[in-house]
Amino acid sequence: MKTSDTRQKIVNTASNLFYKNGYNLTGINEIISEAGIAKATLYSHFKSKEDICIAYLQNMNETFLNDIEAFCRSKKKGKNQLLGIFDFLQSFFKEDDFNGCWCIRTVSEIPRENENILSEIQKQKRRFLDLIKSLVQDNLQLSAAKTESCSKHIYLMYESAVAESHLHKSDWPIKSAKNLIKEIL
Repeated sequence: MKTSDTRQKIVNTASNLFYKNGYNLTGINEIISEAGIAKATLYSHFKSKEDICIAYLQNMNETFLNDIEAFCRSKKKGKNQLLGIFDFLQSFFKEDDFNGCWCIRTVSEIPRENENILSEIQKQKRRFLDLIKSLVQDNLQLSAAKTESCSKHIYLMYESAVAESHLHKSDWPIKSAKNLIKEIL
């Protein structure tokens, strides 16, 4: 197996385990066993569990950003592309393995002083907010200040809908968030 294939296999395995079980409840030995690799192979690709976690976060985020942007941009121009953010979340919620936001799950498990993982999560959240801002700019005719404000409203409603739908095991928070944003728009 090529080095890049092995690395991706480790990341995919760790991603599944971290998202399903959490960062703290997933051990290095479990990743090694599930990936079917030797310990030396894992450590030739990653120096630490923290490095694997950062690769996991990046893997999840790249897939998420690509998928949600493609989904939203496939909608009719205008408010539909913005509301598509919540339609995407609705379909994500319906997946069998929906377990909320991987970033929030991870940040809740790491020590406050873990700057590397925290910084990665903050960067990912900024990128998502930038994507929302891009959708607002492309679909609404607003001033820069209103674009910023609208983007943050959508972002906060999305993030709360993710957390609350996971907590309640119901999609009513997603529907409510979408309706609130519909009123704002």
